[in-house]
Amino acid sequence: MKTLLLAGAIVVATGTTCLADGLYWVVGNRATGRCPIVTSNPVIYGDIWFGDGPYKSMADAKLARSTISACPKEDDPSDSQSENDEAR
Repeated sequence: MKTLLLAGAIVVATGTTCLADGLYWVVGNRATGRCPIVTSNPVIYGDIWFGDGPYKSMADAKLARSTISACPKEDDPSDSQSENDEAR
C-alpha cells in the first residue's frame, strides 16, 4: 500500500512540473531593484522578495509587472532579448 501511495505522489510531482513549461513569473529582486520576468517558478529567499504568477504569455507577465507598485516603471532590456529568443 505504501508503495502505491509513493508511486502516486511521484506521478503527481512530475506531472505538475511538466505543466509549468511555457509559463512566466514576475520576480522582485531586492539586490538589483528590478522585477525580471523568469520562466521557472521562483524560490522566495534572500534577495528575491516576491514572485507573482504564473502567466501564460510574456505579454501577460509584462502587463502584471506594470501594475505592481514595487517594480520600476521602465522596461527591463533583458525582456526584449528573451522575446526575440522565443520568436526563433
